[in-house]
Amino acid sequence: MQKEIYENKRRYHEASGGLNYGLEVFGDVIAEREGYRSVKGIDAVHFYLIHKFSWLPRDVIGMSFEHLRFVLSEELEGWTLPPAAR
Repeated sequence: MQKEIYENKRRYHEASGGLNYGLEVFGDVIAEREGYRSVKGIDAVHFYLIHKFSWLPRDVIGMSFEHLRFVLSEELEGWTLPPAAR
């Protein structure tokens, strides 16, 4: 029973890490698309949301990866990792 519990925890964290990695990569895509020169990855995601919605940096930077994915869910729909990131 305990082995199954640990296996489920491991799978959860692996999946969560994969989703977080995907969001970082999507940030690189945003940076390229928007012409950002000084921010990449999650910083580009934050920068984009601050400008798109006029949200305060402290609010955006305080968001969890899960909430960031939720806010970007429409933009992430159908998007896949580029070949170099797989």
